[in-house]
Amino acid sequence: MGLAHDAMVAVGNALSSVHAGVDKLAIRKLEEPRVLPLEVRSSMFAPGGPLPALGETPPPISWGEVPAGTQSIAVIVEDPDAPLPKPFVHWLVYGILPTVREMDLATAKYYREGRNSHLRIGYAAPAPPPGHGVHNYHFQVFALDTPLELPPGEGHSALLRAMKGHVLACGDLIGTFYRR
Repeated sequence: MGLAHDAMVAVGNALSSVHAGVDKLAIRKLEEPRVLPLEVRSSMFAPGGPLPALGETPPPISWGEVPAGTQSIAVIVEDPDAPLPKPFVHWLVYGILPTVREMDLATAKYYREGRNSHLRIGYAAPAPPPGHGVHNYHFQVFALDTPLELPPGEGHSALLRAMKGHVLACGDLIGTFYRR
């Protein structure tokens, strides 16, 4: 593969024990005692299975029935295995109508998308450091008791602040990715 790739793999190997950690995921930060479980699934990968190589297109995800009183839904995709202080944010989608049960790139355009860790609006494809090991991508879905009035392009912190105290149900689907 070449000298540059070999150098990146060496750096990835050196950083293999450095991770943001699952305790810093949105689903952990927003945990509340009475939050109900929400089933999250995908037609393109099994729970804990490898993510399909789709480039900058997210895999479709869907979720089960949301509790009565749900006013909106938010989707947050994070990688807690990134060698960073916080999980790498791959996708933020919010303002999803409570009647919606699936999300993909085509339907996301009807809702508001926030900035990922590349500081761009939209989905950021998995691209962990080569040799860093298997990364777990958490597709987290939140049923909220309030509509989110955030404008498009908001960041992770603003979204979490707006969601805090409003989560009725949440679920997490994990897909994996390994870069040689």
